[in-house]
Formats: sequence, structure tokens, C-alpha cells
Amino acid sequence: MVSINFLPDAKYDEVSLGEIMLRLDPGESRIKLARQFATWEGGGEYNVAKGLSYVFGLNTAVITAFADNEIGKLLTYYVKSGGVSTDYIKYFKYDGIGKNVRNGLNFTERGFGIRAALGVSDRANTAVSKMTSADIDLVKLFKNDKVKVLHTGGIFAALSENTSKTVLDIVKYAKQCGTIISYDLNFRPSLWEYNGGVDNARKINSEIAKLVDIMIGNEEDFSEALGIQAPGYDTSLKVIDPKVYANIQGAALEVFPNFQVVATTLRTVKTATINSWTACVSTRQDGFIQGIELPDLEIMDRVGGGDSFASGLIYGLLTTGDIQKAVNFGIAHGALAMTTPGDTSMASLSDVNNVVQGGTARVKR
Repeated sequence: MVSINFLPDAKYDEVSLGEIMLRLDPGESRIKLARQFATWEGGGEYNVAKGLSYVFGLNTAVITAFADNEIGKLLTYYVKSGGVSTDYIKYFKYDGIGKNVRNGLNFTERGFGIRAALGVSDRANTAVSKMTSADIDLVKLFKNDKVKVLHTGGIFAALSENTSKTVLDIVKYAKQCGTIISYDLNFRPSLWEYNGGVDNARKINSEIAKLVDIMIGNEEDFSEALGIQAPGYDTSLKVIDPKVYANIQGAALEVFPNFQVVATTLRTVKTATINSWTACVSTRQDGFIQGIELPDLEIMDRVGGGDSFASGLIYGLLTTGDIQKAVNFGIAHGALAMTTPGDTSMASLSDVNNVVQGGTARVKR
């Protein structure tokens, strides 16, 4: 039983710090041939707040920024419709052509069978990359309203030199106010390429990691973003023995004594539409724990599965304090999110409980 001291009188159960993009989905077609696109909102950090609000019924908000135009208004509408507070969104004046500031776009193909999923991001010079900690009323949010968990991650930290500093400034202030910090390493080489490369990624992520309570990442994240290696880890392996993850997570707990929970999703890609899916966690009190296993999970849209795992994990920690239950909530919610289109989950709490309890997909009437 892990013991995390969440603020008891906080207005917000969770707040996410990160970019929200407009996702354009060609459905069963390809981006390069599409005549029409469905639109969704999505972003690695935001998806966690949306899941905790829409699926788990918790009170959440997002710290982000939009260009003040019709696309920014559309994204705001989507955020509100998911029950996430927009009180801490910064709006930047739009110049009419997106030269100075714009909203991010993310074109995403779902993939099928032997054809892998494909994402094409268009997110340079976006509003959130210009946002600083001074643009947000941190005193009101973290000191007056109070927040139990702040969730952010390596994708937002990698967007620009400015976002790296913004993450660190806001995390530091939130930590001083007693907020628990959750961080998803989400190492993306393409993003860090223009922000100092791997060396800078390790420098920035290591500095942020010193303030983190709940750290989420896979073997590559810990290796590349934090420089943590462990016995038995080989980057050429397609399937890694869970014991290796125990070594990786154990090493992370040694290097960063502030970590209270270290979590990793485990995915074996058989095809774009059939994945094995599970996760594991480590804490000092409980040691290494593996969650429920879904060996032949059928995938409709894999994007956002890891984020939905994070929201299920955080929900379990907030409501039960039982690490086994928490990781199982994460696995179930991540799996369900990948059975529907879009970045964010369309599941219900009863759906999640059904998977956790080993229920079937038998029709409900």
C-alpha cells in the first residue's frame, strides 16, 4: 500500500500542463488521399485531464494556450465539453496568418493490420510554445484553489527552449504548494532534435525529475531521457522480460529518491490492430507489481492509450491508495481508450470496472 499525501482540501483533483492540438482524422482513408477529416482535440498531457473528468468524474483543469481565433475557440469548446476547466487557458492575439502565433494541428492515421499508424504533426510556433509561467495565475491555482496532482510531461518540455523553462517553473511552484507531481517522460527524438538533442533532454528531464512523485515511462524513455540503464536491457529486443522492467524501475528509484511510484506500460505490437497490453509499477513499499494482462487486445486507434493508462493510474492512487488496483485501473482504461477513435477515452467507469474484474464483451441489453 503506497502512501501519497494528496492535499485534502484541493479544488482540483488534477491539472494538466501541456499543448492541446486539433487532431484531423481521415478515418479509414490515408492522410495523403483524404477528402474529409473528423476532428478531435488531443495532447499527451491534456488527455489525462479529460479522462479523469469524463470517465472518472474528478474535477480537472488544463494549463495551456491558444491563438485567439476560430480554431482556438473550437478547441476551447472541445475542452469544455469534456468537463475540463478552461479557467487557466491563455489566449494570444492572432495576427491573421499564423506568422507570430498559431494553434497546433495533428494529422493521424489509425493504421490497420500490417499498416502502422501514422502521425503528422504541424505544431511549430504554436501559442503554448510562447506561454510562460507569468501568463498563468499560479497563486490562485496552486495556493488558493489548490491542486492534488499536476500532470505534465516530456513532450511539452521538448517543444521549445521556452516550454522547458515553463515546465520547470510551474512544477517548482506547484511542488512548493504541496501538489503531487506526475510526469510522463514521453521521449520524442524528433522534438528534441531542435532543442539541444539527447544531451539537453537528459539535462532538462533530470532537473524536472528531482521534483516528480509519480514517474511514467518505458525503457527508451528512462534510457534516453534520464540516462538510466539497467541489467538485461537491450534496445534491439522487441519483447522485454518484465524482470528487466523491475531492474529499470528499481534503478530509477535509486537515482531519484523522491519518486514514489514508477510506472511503465508494456506493449507488444503483433499488428497495428492486435497488441499485447499490460503495465507494471514499482514503489519502495510494494516492490515490483505487474498488472492484469490483455494478450490479444484489438485496437481501433492506439493514440492516447498511454495517456489513458496514466489517468486510470492517477484515479486509482487518488481514490484507493492500492497500487495493484491503481495499475489495473490504468491498464483497463488505456485498453478501452484504444477501442474508440480519437486521442481521448469514450469509456465509462463501469466499462473500466468490467475489464478490471475480468468481465466479457457480451452485449448488454
